[in-house]
This record gives sequence, structure tokens and C-alpha cells, in this order.
Amino acid sequence: MFDIGWTELLLIGIVALIVVGPKDLPGMFRALGRFTGKARRMARDFQRAMEEAADESGVKEAASELKAMSSPRKYGLDKLNEAAEAFDKWEPGKSRPTADKDADAAKGAKEAGDRAVARAEAAKEANRRSAEISREIAAKSEQSASGDAAPEPDNGKP
Repeated sequence: MFDIGWTELLLIGIVALIVVGPKDLPGMFRALGRFTGKARRMARDFQRAMEEAADESGVKEAASELKAMSSPRKYGLDKLNEAAEAFDKWEPGKSRPTADKDADAAKGAKEAGDRAVARAEAAKEANRRSAEISREIAAKSEQSASGDAAPEPDNGKP
């Protein structure tokens, strides 16, 4: 975390021994340990509260939807790669016994392109929903921080 080696720790210990004294050094280290424990506990509680807020607002669901949409197979990139490989292997002027395979690959590439467009549109919608949820979380956190009653988010419904 801080990238402190053994020599630096030894130097800090010697300086602390000289400044604080051998009599009060164990108490100082004990107090430092308590402070570190409290800081870690507070950080853990804060992280847990943020995860609970994310669970309540549906951010995790939106994130899992985005991850599912980012699969290359779902975008149809596998068919595009097959079509590109067929094009790389093609030599003009030679007979093409694999014309059916190439036609299938071209058809698959078109279908893959169509699927990619549909996935991109779905990803845009998921991003829009995610941004909306993030704004709602920010508003709720501001509300809880200030203690004021915030108005309900406008969902476009009367």
C-alpha cells in the first residue's frame, strides 16, 4: 500500500524509540493500532453501505446486463472474424470450391452486424438507465447528508 520496506520500518521504530521513549512506546503503538482498526472498520462500514445502496437502486443488475452484452459472440464478432479469415485466404483467379462457405460466412457477417447494432442500441439504453440510477443515488445521498426531504425523481410520469 505505502511501499514501505523493512529498513524504513526499522528507521521509524528507532526514531519513535528516541522521541517517545522506551517507557511510553508500547502505549503509543497500542493507540496507533486502535486508531488503525477504527479507520479500517469505518472504511468497511462505508463500503458495505455503498454496496447496499447499489443493491437497492439496481446498479448491480445494470452492470451485469452490460457485462452480458459485451460478449464478442453476442455482438457477432465471431462471424465477422470468420468472414475476414475467408477473405484473407481468397486468391483471385483460382477456382473457389468454398464459395458456399464464403457465402455462408458473408451471410453470417451481415447477421452479426445486425446483432451488433441491436446490442449497441441496448447498451445505450442500459447506459441511460445506469446514469439515471446514479443520479437517483446521488440525490438520495445528498438528501441523507443534508437531512432534508428531497423531491421524488422525475420519471416522466404525471
